[in-house]
Amino acid sequence: MMQKKITLEYEYFTDINCLPATLQQLVKAARNNTLQAYAPYSHFKVGAAVLLDNGIIINGNNQENASYPQGMCAERVAMFQASALYPDNAMIAIAICGNPEGFALTHPLSPCGGCRQVMLEYEKKSGQNMKVILCTMQDEYIVFDNAGMLLPFNFSKDDLLTK
Repeated sequence: MMQKKITLEYEYFTDINCLPATLQQLVKAARNNTLQAYAPYSHFKVGAAVLLDNGIIINGNNQENASYPQGMCAERVAMFQASALYPDNAMIAIAICGNPEGFALTHPLSPCGGCRQVMLEYEKKSGQNMKVILCTMQDEYIVFDNAGMLLPFNFSKDDLLTK
């Protein structure tokens, strides 16, 4: 038997001014996007914003449906829109913010497994790291250098290749 260990490194901030100006703008967009989320069933609004390598920010928020599996997470709304509008541009950062009705999150919101997989797909497609910023509506931030850090044992196109 061989025992192995995975170490996860990230940055933690409690002041938005610790982030570079472009990431501050991205976080503000993600927070603002929570206000437009369509979450009439869960009342758990999520906003996301993707920064492209050309400086454009693409917005997204969760979109629910009475038939629950038909909804879409904020992260995927933003990433799919970015890919549809700018297919040749790399997504270099994504900010994600939760804004549930009735209470404040006590920690930054983490993306679901499906969104992590999609982040990783676009990161691998572009060959560039996608910085991931998790935040609250207050001043609390967790920053990962790349999407792969959130999904160390991932599934990729390499797993589909046959020889």
